[in-house]
Amino acid sequence: METPTEPIIHAENIWKVFGGDADRALAMGADGAPREDIRAETGGLVAVRDVTFEVSEGESFVVMGLSGSGKSTLIRCLARLIEPTTGRVKLCGADLLDLDDDELRDVRRNKVSMVFQHFGLFPHRTVVDNAAYGLEVQGMPKAERRKRALERLEAVGLDGWGDHHPQQLSGGMQQRVGLARALCVDPEILFFDEPFSALDPLIRRAMQDELIELQRREQRTIVFITHDFDEALRLADRIAIMKDGALEQVGTAAEILTKPATPYVEAFTRDAPKSKILTVASAMARSETTAPGRSPTVTEDLSLEEALPLLLGNSDPLQVVDEHGQPCGTLRHTDVADLLTLR
Repeated sequence: METPTEPIIHAENIWKVFGGDADRALAMGADGAPREDIRAETGGLVAVRDVTFEVSEGESFVVMGLSGSGKSTLIRCLARLIEPTTGRVKLCGADLLDLDDDELRDVRRNKVSMVFQHFGLFPHRTVVDNAAYGLEVQGMPKAERRKRALERLEAVGLDGWGDHHPQQLSGGMQQRVGLARALCVDPEILFFDEPFSALDPLIRRAMQDELIELQRREQRTIVFITHDFDEALRLADRIAIMKDGALEQVGTAAEILTKPATPYVEAFTRDAPKSKILTVASAMARSETTAPGRSPTVTEDLSLEEALPLLLGNSDPLQVVDEHGQPCGTLRHTDVADLLTLR
């Protein structure tokens, strides 16, 4: 997936301290004090610690970390469901922390949608009325909002289920209703807070596939929270890894797998299926000349898993070509071995 370049989300020096002496906690945090020491001295919990990043328009940006890492608090700060203790958040050009209640409500109704782990559907409403709820809040006429909601239900694989009630649907189907509801208002930004973590593995993968296909068609800007590294690898253009409220590393899957910035990130990546994730481009030696011998040609976007049988079946390096069929490098046995055994 290509990462677009136009920023639509700016988060700058975001801190969130719950309880205690927040000013003292911020001062200690700025001096580098660990979370445990800050809590012991101030009584405050530093949930998000000096987080800065940007998300480009149309990008899938995945924030991951273990429970307590601060990822869910961070996404709530981005939507201003929780007020940051300090910092700056800009969405779609608007400085979110400077907006009054009416302006903030307008951003939430028209620019941003959220999908949570818990579906939050109204049991007394039909599926189509649940999906259309955001449009109802906007004041759209009933016939028009029903039409759009039915279109969105069809897009997430729920064609024909509009007149049922949520309790008649499986967990995976209910989560699809939540996704359709988020999409109905045609948001510029979608926030997902571990939306698939309560689903069984097969349904979870199906929902990931649904989101990948949706993103292929519509190129929404997505911030997705997860504790599952495999899920992050499937969905992300870029990944941010959090620990103790701070960002440990931000980068593409290839960057994080091949150049982990800290021992914590390295621990996350150690058991990742690198050959399935990394491409020929990650391991090849770049050159515009043709490789010697009569070795097969591979494209630079081919996974190493797919290239390995060809590589192992030849004593010479493989010729690598770009998307236009032009030579751009060679893939050597030693480079692949070094990359896949990197620790």
